[in-house]
Amino acid sequence: MTTGLLTIVQPGIGTTVQDGGRHGHRHEGVAVSGWLDAPLAEAANALLGNSGGAAVLELRGLGTELRVSAGPVRVALAGHISAKCLLAEGGLSVLPAWQSQTLQVGDRLLLGAAETGCAYLAVSGGIALPAQLGSRSSNWRAGLQGVLGRALRPGDLLPCSSWTTTDPKQWRLPTPWALPDGPMRVLLGPQADHFRSDAVAAFLRDGWEASAEQDRMGLRLRGTPLVHTRPAAADIVSDAVTAGAIQVPANGQPIVLLTDSQTVGGYPKIATVIRADLPRLAHLRPGSRVHFRAVTAAQARQALQDQRDTWTRWLTTREAFLPPGFINEAALYGSNLISGQIRADF
Repeated sequence: MTTGLLTIVQPGIGTTVQDGGRHGHRHEGVAVSGWLDAPLAEAANALLGNSGGAAVLELRGLGTELRVSAGPVRVALAGHISAKCLLAEGGLSVLPAWQSQTLQVGDRLLLGAAETGCAYLAVSGGIALPAQLGSRSSNWRAGLQGVLGRALRPGDLLPCSSWTTTDPKQWRLPTPWALPDGPMRVLLGPQADHFRSDAVAAFLRDGWEASAEQDRMGLRLRGTPLVHTRPAAADIVSDAVTAGAIQVPANGQPIVLLTDSQTVGGYPKIATVIRADLPRLAHLRPGSRVHFRAVTAAQARQALQDQRDTWTRWLTTREAFLPPGFINEAALYGSNLISGQIRADF
């Protein structure tokens, strides 16, 4: 039932609707899209009891403001971000990350900056925009119809489920979800032989700086140029690419593809970021540094399984709590408030 409704007051910078992605259409030239940091997005969903893959708001900048037009609506934030809520009845409350909060009709949610470059806002039941090609994910370049095919605008409506339960408890995760530190793990190739051996060594040895030239399609890195074996080796017959592929054009500066990337490309790929480390790419803000380390396919599969196991264990720490100011009347009336008092007529 989609009786909840959020109105976009201000869309903010880089805010999009994303879910698990548009799979099964790459052979038709359609990007997968979907959230950049899947464990983080699913953590926001889990705080609300949403089914896996529910559509959320991906927050890449700042300035997003929402108003509850029908509800109430329960929301939850995941990431290095917080929000303020201007209550319809007057007053101000703070919504920190890693816990749920129920908003009433007329409440306005002012989202702060995604401090590490990516955060998520989940809503009760998920954002219920019409699915296209099996997904609700925004992809502006693909020009899909409706709100999915363009940037969000003031006045746009985001349908969701109203929160009808009478249980006042909220949910929180005591500790944030943390991504691993250290080098970004990659599988070398498939065109590593298009680069001189010392260039491959330099790619793994030297650090790289994330440039400001980045969006959901990819990001450009800056560093000592990587040298191809010969000038002609800087181009290939276009073949398949995927999120995490690291292309290197003739200028020697790597381009890391992200989830909105095209489906084929004509630059040789020196390596591909393993799936377990793809979420880390979402947090490479301009000026941040990254190193790469080569692993085997078996190590890549184990890293993904380890990540899933760690995330599942972390999620078991989720706990219920009563929000500040709530009075548990059942517990109150069941208590002996004035021990020994038997008369009250004097």
